[in-house]
Amino acid sequence: MTFPYNFYLVSIKEQFIQFVHDLQDTICGGVESMDGRAKFIEDKWDRPEGGGGKTRVIANGNVFEKGGVNTSVVYGALPAAMQQAFNVPESDFFACGLSLVIHPLNPYVPTVHANWRYFELYDKNGDRLDCWFGGGTDLTPYYIFEEDARHFHNTLKNAIAPFGDDLYPKYKKQCDEYFVNKHRGDEMRGIGGVFYDYLRPKDGEEQKLFNFQQANGNAFLPAYLPVAEKRKDTPYGDKEIEWQEIRRGRYVEFNLIHDRGTLFGLKTNGRTESILMSLPPRARWYYDYHPAAGSPEAEMMKYYKPREWV
Repeated sequence: MTFPYNFYLVSIKEQFIQFVHDLQDTICGGVESMDGRAKFIEDKWDRPEGGGGKTRVIANGNVFEKGGVNTSVVYGALPAAMQQAFNVPESDFFACGLSLVIHPLNPYVPTVHANWRYFELYDKNGDRLDCWFGGGTDLTPYYIFEEDARHFHNTLKNAIAPFGDDLYPKYKKQCDEYFVNKHRGDEMRGIGGVFYDYLRPKDGEEQKLFNFQQANGNAFLPAYLPVAEKRKDTPYGDKEIEWQEIRRGRYVEFNLIHDRGTLFGLKTNGRTESILMSLPPRARWYYDYHPAAGSPEAEMMKYYKPREWV
């Protein structure tokens, strides 16, 4: 998927808005096609302070139990809490992005998350003070198939290789270090992927960084759908569902305690329903839970640590 954008005619802000809306259509189409039954429901919303978004949710499908592919374009005065976080004076902001989370029905199919965003910051005269890109994709399997993990990571690596051989190792490391439940003894929520933030374009680099974002966004379906296709019909029972729900509990903990995107959305008066769309429909917590020694679940715990996949 290539978009014929001309950076000399259209602002980077306008181009990115068009990109995420087109990508939303493409990803939703791919997910619906694989599921074969459920369809996304769209909910358009407005933010009183400026902007709005399109939340698309899928539920109770053949393959996907719950998922969302959301876009938002919001702007206005930067809230005091975010001024403090960014260490800036009174400012205005613009933020545009696509965020998705897919929770499959079958425990042998991994949960997946992705986000691609662009941010601008302005002084009170309307002059741009700063801008940056961020994003990434990460995989959260409940049972490991190493060939699936290698496929996922290799697809991401190949997508960004044209922009520099050093980028995949760098952004993989950042992903390993970010999606971690530090309160659980540095336990990763999944097996990572790539994660980057605050990519500021230097002179003449806006085109390159925009193309980099496109490459990452366009790699999502080829990275994830073949894994889901391969595992969606694997037999499972109550034991596997119980483990899936326990690990989903860890997913909830990360999103509500550590995730910067969740915190930013809530602090900027984003739409709560859309922000918390990432939470699974079912999860559970046991007191001081440890999987039985020698079980596949105990073996899986070894994979929630940084590991080289390519």
